[in-house]
Amino acid sequence: MKLEDLRVDGTRLRQSLEQMAKIGATAGGGVQRLALSDEDREARDLFVSWLKELDLTVTVDQMGNIFGRRPGTRDELAPITSGSHVDSQPKGGRFDGILGVLSMLEVMRTLHDHKVQTERPIVIVDWTNEEGSRFAPAMVSSGVWAGALELDWAYGRTDINGKRQGDELERIGYQGDVPCKHSPVHAYYEVHIEQGPVLEREHKTIGAPKGILCLHWYDIYLEGEANQVGPTPMEGRHDALCAAAEMVLAVNELPAKMGGNMVATVGEIQNEPNSRNIIPDKVHFTVDIRSWDDDLALRSWDDLKQGFETIAKRRGCPIRIEETWRVQHSPFDERLVQRVMDNAEAIGYPALRMVSGAGHDASYANQVCPTCMIFVPSVGGRSHVEVEETSWEDCEAGANVLLHCVLQSAAES
Repeated sequence: MKLEDLRVDGTRLRQSLEQMAKIGATAGGGVQRLALSDEDREARDLFVSWLKELDLTVTVDQMGNIFGRRPGTRDELAPITSGSHVDSQPKGGRFDGILGVLSMLEVMRTLHDHKVQTERPIVIVDWTNEEGSRFAPAMVSSGVWAGALELDWAYGRTDINGKRQGDELERIGYQGDVPCKHSPVHAYYEVHIEQGPVLEREHKTIGAPKGILCLHWYDIYLEGEANQVGPTPMEGRHDALCAAAEMVLAVNELPAKMGGNMVATVGEIQNEPNSRNIIPDKVHFTVDIRSWDDDLALRSWDDLKQGFETIAKRRGCPIRIEETWRVQHSPFDERLVQRVMDNAEAIGYPALRMVSGAGHDASYANQVCPTCMIFVPSVGGRSHVEVEETSWEDCEAGANVLLHCVLQSAAES
């Protein structure tokens, strides 16, 4: 068979996705595999067993990132790397992240089945804690790998129960001793569901994003004064939840106020003591701002922060603000983006240039090497929810495009 006629086994890819979806399966048809949970460990164990079946060299670094290396005929050359993550959101979907990992696994299996040798080595990767839903921020382990985040800082991140990320890595047996530090990579690809409605609306099978929006995360802590709700007059109250409510609405109104292409979201909130007959005295909530325009995002945050401080003063609720995480927008390598478009066309898949509105490990890989992504449609544009869905045919299409992108990059001297 000529290499240009090579295709992945779509049935095998589906079976792998379905087997992985049983780990952390939810009643609503999704998955819950929070980073470094027992379910994450089980998924990792299964993934590693699949890597060993292909005789790949498996390594685990200090942040638990799992790498499987297939040698090249010129093994001293920088590898082609691709993957994503196996962790999920709480009650998340069964395609987010894992499709990228298992698409690359299917590429590896296809090369193995057909005894294809490549000039450059090829590496598959599962990045730890891409979601950031248990240990903020997101993409923390690819960030450490890229040199953008400090290892000790990442180890010290805590979940809502105060458990440290470093301790949980050790608990599940995936705190490796290989340094979490990048070495040369020739090209990085990442297959992912779009997580939005554009491809489906435009009747396209493959998306080739030009890059990823900037992502800014902030944590807001408010202090009020608790008291019994009945005897305490409305005037003079220091209600932390009321202050937070005003701030949440200000976040929602921010994009329209500032103009430009931007989204702003409050996705998490904790209220204490969370009793129906006690005035709230502590609130923690998060702010997420994203835009292709880094300056717009920063100006918008400055405006929002000033508004928060005004509300806090008026409500008599002292405020503490943490600027938790910022990643600048990431323009992808144009040559690789075009390669995705060309391969989609060659195989017969309608393709579209677009922008990624979601964050991905490719954002940090992009700081290290030429990078691009391959998107496939999300049914109804839904993601991070149990009803997340992508057709098996589209999953196979994304893996086929990845196969030929990897083959072409691996043939470059």
